Amino acid sequence: MSMTAMRATDSWTSGSMMDRVTGYFDNLNQSIRTAEATDKTGQKTSIDTAIAWTMKNVLAAHNGGGKIMFIGNGGSAGISSHCTTDYMKNGGLRAQCFNDGAQLTCLANDLGYENVFVYPINMHAKPSDLLIAISSGGKSPSITKAVEAAHSKGCNVLTLSGFGADNPLRRMGDMNIYLPSKEYGFVEIGHLAYCHIVLDLIMADRQNKA
Repeated sequence: MSMTAMRATDSWTSGSMMDRVTGYFDNLNQSIRTAEATDKTGQKTSIDTAIAWTMKNVLAAHNGGGKIMFIGNGGSAGISSHCTTDYMKNGGLRAQCFNDGAQLTCLANDLGYENVFVYPINMHAKPSDLLIAISSGGKSPSITKAVEAAHSKGCNVLTLSGFGADNPLRRMGDMNIYLPSKEYGFVEIGHLAYCHIVLDLIMADRQNKA
């Protein structure tokens, strides 16, 4: 079946409750499974290659004395905080996000919201770091400008986006994962799933080597 044919429809928006619930989870599954990965040249690659790339660069960042930085707005900020905690506590990996409320409001007030992640990245990022930039729509200036700042510091960048296939963020990372859905819930759950599979596979590999 082609990727286009497999993409989610609106089958969950009408019908019986059972049909809607089943359709919802079918659409969520399809949204995650039909994600598209591209490298920094825009060349398509497989999702397993993208996940392997992310695992390699997460470990390289930590083992090289660097860290994994997560950024996002709204629901994506929640994902960033969630993953920072999991990568640090469960994975034993140095991880950081910049979601402190006082910091965000200070920087937004003084520098403009588009710079709320640029400033701390410029302060804290090192060439050994990995930035994971998360945005459902892929158009937020606060995220795209932060990616540019991370590149200027020599960081590797993974982007996670959704909604429109032409969103700018999916062309900005060294590796990019795009979910072909316009539903916030599907995109956000998909982004969280991809962040989790990277950590869970890293932890499984450690256990297998123990």
